[in-house]
Amino acid sequence: MQLTPDFDPARLARSLLRRRREGALATLMAGRGDPYCSLVNVASHADGSPILLISRLAVHTKNILSDPRVSLMLDERGKGDPLEGARIMLLGRAEEVGAPDLQFVRRRYLNAHPSAEAFVDFKDFSFFRIRANATHLVAGFGRIVDLKPEQFLTDISDASALLETEQSAIDHMNADHRDAINLYATRLVGAEPADWRCTGCDPDGLDLQAGAQTVRLDFPQRVTAPGELRRVLVRLAEEARANQ
Repeated sequence: MQLTPDFDPARLARSLLRRRREGALATLMAGRGDPYCSLVNVASHADGSPILLISRLAVHTKNILSDPRVSLMLDERGKGDPLEGARIMLLGRAEEVGAPDLQFVRRRYLNAHPSAEAFVDFKDFSFFRIRANATHLVAGFGRIVDLKPEQFLTDISDASALLETEQSAIDHMNADHRDAINLYATRLVGAEPADWRCTGCDPDGLDLQAGAQTVRLDFPQRVTAPGELRRVLVRLAEEARANQ
C-alpha cells in the first residue's frame, strides 16, 4: 500500500459510502448459487451502512430472501478512465428493515431519493440494510486496502439525541440557511455553485446534494447532540464566509 499524506483509506471509504447514490449489487441466484449483478439506488444509514429500497418482484430481492450474502460496489464515477477513480467493494448481509428502525431508514432514503415517494408505499417494495463485514478499497496504483467495519462505519451508539433531531435540523437548514449550505459546498468542499441542500446528518458530518451531485462535509470534531451540531455549523459557516 502506498502511504502518502493525502491518502486516508478509511476516510475515502466513508466518503464513498455517504456520497454514492447508485451501485452494482451482486447476489447469489436462488437455488443455483450463480452470481447475479444488478444496478440499484443506494442511500446511507446514519452509521454509513447502505440502504436499499427494492421490489420483491426483482430477481436480486428473491436472491437475498434465499441467501442474504451480498456485495456492493460503489465508485467515484468521475470523468475519464473509470479504473483510475476510487471504488469500494462492500461485503455483507442484506437484512430487511423492520420496526422500530423502518421510519428512520425510510426518511433517510427519501431524503437522498425524493423521487422514490412515487412507489415507496407499493406493497412489493421493502427496505433492506446491508450489514457490512468488510470492504475492499481500490484508490489507484499501490492504493489497495482491505478495511474492517470499525474503520469505515460511524459509531452512533452515543448519538441518539442527534439522530432524534436530525430531520428537524435538516429541515431548518434547508428552509432558513440555504446560503450557508451553499457556502459549505463551494467554499469548504470545493464543489461548483448549485442549488445545494442537506440530506443527512451524523456524528461525522453532513451529506449535501444538488440534483445528481453529492458531496460530504466532514466535521472538525465528532458531534453527538443538537447543541454541538449548532455550534459546529455556525463555526463552519464563519469559516466558509472567511474563505470568500
